[in-house]
Amino acid sequence: MSAVQILAFLSGLAGLGAIIGATASNEWRVTSRASSVITATWVLQGLWNNCAGNAIGAVHCRPHHTILNLEGYIQACRGLMISAVCLGFFGSIFALVGMKCTKIGGSDKSKARIACSAGVFFILSGLCSLSACSIYAQRITSEFFDPMFVAQKYELGAALFIGWAGSVLCVVGGVMFCFSIASNFSKSHSHSDYVYKGAALHSHVSSNPRGQVKSINQRPPPQYSVSSRVQNFDKNVYV
Repeated sequence: MSAVQILAFLSGLAGLGAIIGATASNEWRVTSRASSVITATWVLQGLWNNCAGNAIGAVHCRPHHTILNLEGYIQACRGLMISAVCLGFFGSIFALVGMKCTKIGGSDKSKARIACSAGVFFILSGLCSLSACSIYAQRITSEFFDPMFVAQKYELGAALFIGWAGSVLCVVGGVMFCFSIASNFSKSHSHSDYVYKGAALHSHVSSNPRGQVKSINQRPPPQYSVSSRVQNFDKNVYV
């Protein structure tokens, strides 16, 4: 199962990198080209900055002025993405310690517990990122298809797709870690059947008085026939 754990670790690490890239990206939403008359300029917005770019390639960004003035869904997405990054980081550290191919982590039982914790951290990281990207995408689509919304409409940015991909990779890596640990436990339990050899000895002890153990190899006393006794007696009579 070392190959499965290595593949799970690479999947979780790639997912963590994608989540970090999505968190730092400024392309969570972009202006809709269909509703814009001048297509040479567009507006990009992320969790941290508002940017404006043009066809020449120049991009100017400014951060959000205040946290208290931000909308609630942006703050929620910030918290979820930061939680996803932290959980993925701890999952990567625990995965390095708990993998069977590494020399750290203690006994096999301790390494199995650490690897299972790494899988849980990866799964939680993927779920946090998936929730943040889904909340942000739902807000964009609801505003885009709302006929009563007269402000600037936006489309889904590339950061959302990167975040979704990272979420899937983290969840897959965490599930593979848990699956590898479960299969190892099932194999260990299948080979743990022992034969109890003290049952016969216990039966001999219980059958004898005062708990004396009857020897298995004890031979019965020799039996002498009557004829042999008579012959011996005849020889010793005249002595």
